[in-house]
Amino acid sequence: MGTNDQKRSLPHGLRLVALAGAAALTLTAGLATPLDPAPQQARAADDGKKVLTVAVAQSVDSLSPFLAVRLLSTSIHRLMYEYLTNYDPKDNHAIPGLATKWEPSPDKLTWTYTIRANSKWSDGEQATAEDAAWTFNKMMTDTGAATANGSYVGNFRKVTAPSPTKLVIELKKPQATMAALDVPIVPKHVWEKVSDFSEFNNDKSFPVVGNGPFVLSGYKADSYVRLKANKSFWRGSPKFDELVFRYYKDQDAAVSALRKGEVSFVAGSPSLTPAQAESLKGAENIQVNDAPGRRFYALATNPGAKAKNGEKFGDGHPSLLDQRVRNALFRAVDREAIIDKVFRGHAVEGEGYIPPRFQDYFWKPSADRKLAYDPAEAARLLDQAGYKKNGDGKRVGKDGKPITYRVLCHATDPNDKAVGKYLQEWWGELGIGVQLNCLDNVTDPWLAGKYDLAFDGWSVNPDPDFVLSIHTCGALPATPEETGATDNFICDKKYDELYARQLTEYDPAKRADIVKQMESRLYDLGYMNVMAYPNAVEAFRTDQIKSITTMPAKAGNIYGQDGYWSWWSAVPADSGGSSDNASSTGVVVGIVAGVVILGGLGAFAAMRRRATAEERE
Repeated sequence: MGTNDQKRSLPHGLRLVALAGAAALTLTAGLATPLDPAPQQARAADDGKKVLTVAVAQSVDSLSPFLAVRLLSTSIHRLMYEYLTNYDPKDNHAIPGLATKWEPSPDKLTWTYTIRANSKWSDGEQATAEDAAWTFNKMMTDTGAATANGSYVGNFRKVTAPSPTKLVIELKKPQATMAALDVPIVPKHVWEKVSDFSEFNNDKSFPVVGNGPFVLSGYKADSYVRLKANKSFWRGSPKFDELVFRYYKDQDAAVSALRKGEVSFVAGSPSLTPAQAESLKGAENIQVNDAPGRRFYALATNPGAKAKNGEKFGDGHPSLLDQRVRNALFRAVDREAIIDKVFRGHAVEGEGYIPPRFQDYFWKPSADRKLAYDPAEAARLLDQAGYKKNGDGKRVGKDGKPITYRVLCHATDPNDKAVGKYLQEWWGELGIGVQLNCLDNVTDPWLAGKYDLAFDGWSVNPDPDFVLSIHTCGALPATPEETGATDNFICDKKYDELYARQLTEYDPAKRADIVKQMESRLYDLGYMNVMAYPNAVEAFRTDQIKSITTMPAKAGNIYGQDGYWSWWSAVPADSGGSSDNASSTGVVVGIVAGVVILGGLGAFAAMRRRATAEERE
């Protein structure tokens, strides 16, 4: 479903990521929307405070870090709470967060983290190892609290805090993500009062206590999220006094606001369209950033929705259970045309599950295995599978009725709509009908399994564990009435075996090889067709933002980073003087890396998960 729009609209259980298309954040720095028609300059509030407003094309699923999976929500949580470790914005290697160092025992079954002594909660309380231990233990013992990030603690045997600065995690077996525990640590003295973690959305009382660079100070559903700078943040206070995420349903309106100076930053849905980007190039005081992205854009089939108890539900078309049919459909998708005509070159052709930006894990099929565009072969496969044309040229199912597939797409994503029209043309030539269901809310039909195919996508982290985990059998919902961590109800024993192997493999090269085998398996199963790796295309006003961090430093994105670097580092254009904790686009802010001890793990320090998300980011 996608870190760009993850499924979190239900009142309880694990929310899934809805489709990639709608998840994009349109980042802005002004307040001029249909919800707030009075435009305001994005430079400073009436009281002189410097306010950076981020326009988003996605609503918040939950402000609880135990429930949220949408890119917007998880991005906000990165600003509110520290994680044990973070990513260096230069090259993605693991650096200190709440923990200043971490090291494993010789058998790698016990990990000891040193918790920093200079991090305080925004209510003045000291952040300690007890807060981290309580967070993990709650996830281990409460299914509601395990909704968003439960996969991280499934292998934990015991978590303790022997002292305020010492956290000890004991494992059942080795786990290769221990420098990549992408879990927001919350204050025990606040959250221990919560009675039902599956229902509590953390959106009623403000300010919300946190220890990140920003403090959540206000929220109105489908309208805005307001955060204020945490002046006591251990790494240094942000340069903007306030950061506001404001909802824009119309992406063109957000781009127009950028032109007018009512908005400081626009990222799009999930990126600017080629036409929007071209229209902004050369505009006065506007800079367009076009960099290789960290996400994929895919078409997913309904493999037959089912729960862990074996009970089936939903109404996916039965023909899609046949691998020959799935392969036929994907043989009739011209990826090159999608890159040229939809993305207009602002993307590269999709193949494996992990984008080429992450070279260690990037996989692509050999020439003889590639599901290349071949309509004739697609027709042959459909005939072979028994889905032949009738006298009217329509393919018919086993019930004798013409086949028409329902394709879920986001009403706010122009890419979904554009590709959908091509599918109607390409599959129509095969004799298959396509009904585009472009909805504001794709969550409900997706969770219910009431779709045939859907546009999908995720923002992938340097450590791919999370996006791999969402296709395991263990991610399925416990019952049809509940929801799970699954992206698309895929459950394959061979894939699960490979997933378990990569999780326990500490050798980077060996682990990467196993991950590539998993990608190969996903490709062969045919439930997921990765069509493109879109660029991160975004724009900002240089007369409002003096400098801001990209990640990674060379050809990196600004929105949707694995960390809080962009918004923490952003310097107002009228701030004067030099920026001591930020850089201009493409040059990364300097970070005090601290001490990281990984025994003999070496390059493993660079491994972290997600999200996003990216959206789970």
